[in-house]
Amino acid sequence: MLLANKTAIVYGGAGAIGSAVARAYAREGARVHLAGRTPATLEQVAARIRRDGGAAHVASLDVLDHSAVEDHATAVAATGGIDICFNATSNDDVQGTALVDLPFEDFMRPVTKSVTAHFNVATAVARHMMERRRGVILAMAGGREAIPRLGGSHAAWAALAGLCRQLAADLGPHGIRSVWLLSPGSPDHGGQADESPAGLLLGRGPTYREVANIAVFASSDWASTMTATELNFTAGSVVD
Repeated sequence: MLLANKTAIVYGGAGAIGSAVARAYAREGARVHLAGRTPATLEQVAARIRRDGGAAHVASLDVLDHSAVEDHATAVAATGGIDICFNATSNDDVQGTALVDLPFEDFMRPVTKSVTAHFNVATAVARHMMERRRGVILAMAGGREAIPRLGGSHAAWAALAGLCRQLAADLGPHGIRSVWLLSPGSPDHGGQADESPAGLLLGRGPTYREVANIAVFASSDWASTMTATELNFTAGSVVD
């Protein structure tokens, strides 16, 4: 198991990506702490993990509440430390309107939420990781391709990438890695080829299971020298 004896916190653990990552972490031996705003859906994910033989715990919190995030991280760390932080929270973006017609507050909402949420969770867990001189902090970011009418999403993703780079610079000397996952959008629900493969060199997008497998790899010791970088699994919609 790639994550045996590791402790992971998955913020946004009830969402499609967060829950897939949480299940994959548990499958690979990690103790998973699911955090989010809706206890009922978090419990459903936790119950499935437990049925499959994994260990899962649930906490209701708002990632925009700095004190709540700090208190939760401290409680998790007290159970044996924190090895992995995965932030899969949404940014509440407004899409479908050109920037010239978009109110400023709608443009800034995803930027503010993305940066605030990741700053809160990353710094909270990092303080505990620093004591043990190890850990990895991951975030989900959108693609870099230019798509009309995405509102503030591109600015949010760029800001989030910048924050992840700065975290890597500040935390690297303490043995902590910072990586973000570059997604082409919503992964495929059924695991079949994307029905709209335009721009995807592979003709399909990733499945949720594939996203989760990438998160497992990035969180494992197999990726122990990977930091200050993005993992591009956009199926070719972003070509470096």
